[in-house]
Formats: sequence, C-alpha cells, structure tokens
Amino acid sequence: MSFLHDLPIAELIAAYGYLAVFAIITLESAGVPCPGETALISACVYAGSTGNLNVGLIVAAAAAGAILGDNVGYWVGRRWGMPLLLRYGHLIALDHGRLKLGQYLFRSHGGKIVFFGRFTAMLRAYAAVLAGVNRLDARRFMLFNALGGLVWAASIGLGSYWCGRSIERIAGPVGLTLLALVVFGGLALWLFVRRHEARLRGEAELAIPGPLA
Repeated sequence: MSFLHDLPIAELIAAYGYLAVFAIITLESAGVPCPGETALISACVYAGSTGNLNVGLIVAAAAAGAILGDNVGYWVGRRWGMPLLLRYGHLIALDHGRLKLGQYLFRSHGGKIVFFGRFTAMLRAYAAVLAGVNRLDARRFMLFNALGGLVWAASIGLGSYWCGRSIERIAGPVGLTLLALVVFGGLALWLFVRRHEARLRGEAELAIPGPLA
C-alpha cells in the first residue's frame, strides 16, 4: 500500500497543483510506491470541475514526472541492482540462470515492457528499475520511456478531464477490467516462461555467454 494513500490527494492537488502531480508521479516512477495515476486523474477531474488548473499543464507535469522518475529508477537499477541480485538473488529464487534469462527477455522485449508497463499498476513503479537491472540499452529505454510517459499522461489525463464528474462511475468497472487483463496476462506470461524455461535458458546462455557482471 502506498504511504500516500491515506493523504487527501484532492487537498494536495488543490493546494499545490501542478507541483503535487509532478512530485507524486516522479516518486512513483522512481520506484517509490505512490498513487501517481490517482493524482493525475484527480487533478484532471478537479480542473474540469473548477477551472482552477489547466489540463494541458497537468498532462505536461505528469509526463515530465513520469519520464524523470523512470530515468532515476533506470540508472539506480543499472548501477546497483544487479550486484545486489547476484549476491542475494538466490534468497528469492533468482539464481544465476534466471537472472540471465531476465536479462535476455529484456534485451528481446525490453522496449515493450517499458512502454506497456506504464499502463499497469504492478509495473508502473518497477519497470524502469528492472530495465536498469537487466541493462536494457539506454537509448532504447529513453525512447520507449518517453513515448510511454507521454501517451500515458495524455490518454489518462485527457480522458479523465473529458469524463469529469462521471469518472467516479466508470473508474470501478474499468479498473476491475484492467486488473483482470493484467492478472490474466501475467499468468499467461508466467505459464509460458515456466513451460519453456529450459529452452529460454539455453537461448539466454547463447546470447549472453559467461558469467553476469
């Protein structure tokens, strides 16, 4: 649970406006559990109902926070993540072979993971850190990170603004639908990896020979 979930997000938005949106989303994107999407939706609904904030500036603040926070998370993961996992990963069932497999999957599909991770609650706070840990090419990361941040901020922000007060009536069913899709998608990916892990480990070893550093 986010440490900000108990704070009145609407009051933060009313008091600090664009700065609150930027700060909360930056922290979430850097790997700190914060209600970034809730802050974006709340700010856009507030802008639509009161006119006190400009929706374009809210979207810009959200996109900037998402991109900046993800870059911080990426470089933290790239600098310190792998050494920690190599030393302690076995404690959470991440042996050397599975770490290499994760790096291989990120090399093959890293851009997609970074882009679509922005739209899922379970990945939004950690996709950038994982991209850094698995050493996704920095230029590729920055491209897909920027695209994901911009598309996410614009689609969620403008959609919330246009929905206005009705967002509360649709957020529940839409949220449950998205959660179900994420759960089933994650389960399908887990089953695929489980079934083909030996083959994928062999491919990973060929692609990344020798010990991980």
